[in-house]
Amino acid sequence: MRQEVNNENVKILQGNEAIVEAAIAAGCRFFAGYPITPASEVAETMAQRLPQVDGVFMQMEDEIASICATIGASFGGLKACTASSGPGISLKQEGVGYASAVEAPIVVINVMRGGPATGMPTAAGQQDIMQAKYGSHGDYEIISLMPSSSQEAFDLTYKAFELSEHYRVPVYVLSDEIVGHTREKVRIPANLAPVERKKPAKDGFQPYEAQANGLLDGMPGFNEGYRLLIDGQLHDEQGNRAAHLPDVCARLTERLCRKITDHANQLVDIESSYLEDAEIIVVSFGSPSRPSLRAVKDARARGIKAGYLKLRIIWPFPESKLVELTTGAHTLIVPELNIGRVVNEVKRAVGGRKEVISLSKLGGILHTPGDIQVEIERRVRSCTC
Repeated sequence: MRQEVNNENVKILQGNEAIVEAAIAAGCRFFAGYPITPASEVAETMAQRLPQVDGVFMQMEDEIASICATIGASFGGLKACTASSGPGISLKQEGVGYASAVEAPIVVINVMRGGPATGMPTAAGQQDIMQAKYGSHGDYEIISLMPSSSQEAFDLTYKAFELSEHYRVPVYVLSDEIVGHTREKVRIPANLAPVERKKPAKDGFQPYEAQANGLLDGMPGFNEGYRLLIDGQLHDEQGNRAAHLPDVCARLTERLCRKITDHANQLVDIESSYLEDAEIIVVSFGSPSRPSLRAVKDARARGIKAGYLKLRIIWPFPESKLVELTTGAHTLIVPELNIGRVVNEVKRAVGGRKEVISLSKLGGILHTPGDIQVEIERRVRSCTC
């Protein structure tokens, strides 16, 4: 179903389909992947849509080949992405580290499911959040976005391509089975332009010469007149191997981390409601954000000063902004579809200045608004503030 309203194309899409439409709108013209539930619709829809826009779809022999082909396509001059779920993302981790070291702008879609191992192939989970940050070996930093709806699956996938090009870094879209398979209205701006790929100047070009802000000046491509040497070993500014040079390796590793951490305040993406007088705030991300907002509204209707805060970028973690926005609250509740991971980041950020409650849920079933409201009311009754 499609209609045009107020210079927008309005479609009814699954979250997985919305991811594909956003990628193509951003200018993605290459996808390599291997089927896996609950992400299979991303590959299936890419196989249909990319040939329509003169793009390239490749079903690879496995997940390792998929991410390597994606990195190669990025240096071949194309915006590129790959997609998988838990077990496949595990296999892609060496490629994530390689892309971080060679500063390849790629987007990695993870439609999360329950784990570990084969886990729960057709049920939702948020158990890959820490893997997204720490999954590959060595010191590096990436960016991870977390949609909670089909609309956000579109918006944040497009944004992922913007961020990957600007910071020249792998960017995750951490969706999940619920978001991926929810079919709902998505508004697509009719005049949405592809994400720009800036090209560095050729005069005096060095592949890894950073600007003062720690970022590289655009993304070169093979067969475009640049002298490129791309190698996964730590390297100097020309791309030459430098594993025998401790100072060079130390500088590069620090820059790969600081080009994200130094810009963390520019990477804050938080949606909030009812924070002005909130005493209890629900801090959410991804699928649990929707029942969280309903629970907060229901609590407000009962006279409870509850607030709602949703993290749309989870890495780098927005600790300074989180502290600022939750200053007036005595309790933070963190619903997650895992054993309780991000709650520890919240505790670390607020430093014991307020009570932080983990509302963990396993087994592939989403929290209900009632689950969260019960916890809100319990904290109201137990508060000795």
